[in-house]
Amino acid sequence: MHNSFPANGFMGNNLDGMWQAVEEFRSRFEKRSGTRAGRGELRTAILALLAERPMHGYQIIREIEERSGGSWKPSAGSVYPTLQLLADEGFVSTEESNGRKIYSLTEAGREDVASAETAAPWESAGSSSGFAALPKAGVELAQAAAQVGRTGTPKQVQEAVTVLEEARRRLYSILARD
Repeated sequence: MHNSFPANGFMGNNLDGMWQAVEEFRSRFEKRSGTRAGRGELRTAILALLAERPMHGYQIIREIEERSGGSWKPSAGSVYPTLQLLADEGFVSTEESNGRKIYSLTEAGREDVASAETAAPWESAGSSSGFAALPKAGVELAQAAAQVGRTGTPKQVQEAVTVLEEARRRLYSILARD
């Protein structure tokens, strides 16, 4: 969002810059096919799903999308190579059924899932908050800031800026903790 905000701030007649920034922020988090996950999350997700039952590739894609509340839909171009890698590592086996490859965990795959210390990616954000809670909260915060910028008095806008600066500092402090 670098250079998204107008040079002279949000006051006066230049609110278009604020709305542009809100829309840019929202577009980064809206549901879209192929949203990328963090490193290793696809592998973890596939192993977690196959621990429940054998599946073909598109079932895996649909399950990930459903369990993430629609916020993550990996592409076939990332799922199938990951499945092949897992097969090469001996964690997954394949079986042909009705013209489709069905993937299952091997004994080594079950052992890997059992010894894993990480939860499935759709569970890692906490069971009550869900996978997409942080981006959704960020979009809602940006919308509230835009509303204050559009309709607030200069004093209210300055108060909102203070709140947002404090929120940013507190978010970074979360990452700074062990």
